[in-house]
Amino acid sequence: MKKRTKIIILSFMIVLLGATGYLNIVLNNSVKQTNTEVATASYFTSYRNDRESTRDQEILYYDAIIDSPSSSEAAIVAAEQAKMELVSLMEKELAVEGLIKAQGFEDCVIAISNEKVNVVVKGSSLTENEVAQISTIVKEQLDTQLKNIVIIPAE
Repeated sequence: MKKRTKIIILSFMIVLLGATGYLNIVLNNSVKQTNTEVATASYFTSYRNDRESTRDQEILYYDAIIDSPSSSEAAIVAAEQAKMELVSLMEKELAVEGLIKAQGFEDCVIAISNEKVNVVVKGSSLTENEVAQISTIVKEQLDTQLKNIVIIPAE
């Protein structure tokens, strides 16, 4: 009888060990997937926050020049023009990002420089059709050439 009890207890422990190993694998895969999703979401959020913070500082800088009694008329005009260009750029970025998301993409951010337009789109890869959709939106909205558009998938 003692031998039979030991076998039952040992069998039960082996089953528990197997269940523990299975749960460990399942939970680790779930945590890795969640961490990847959080990292991607935090990239887009972080980029937007950094961009907004930088733009806020630039606007404050331009306002300081405009409001300063020691600023020359030329400096005030240049600061006003630069501020208006920055506001226009912000509106364009917002509009293009919204149009890209309206095409079914989960998230994206764009960065417009003098010559290039960089588009970072959430996803591990993009099909040719998706790249064409994004390129068309950027080309039409920003009046730029296809060779100046860089599209980057980010997972």
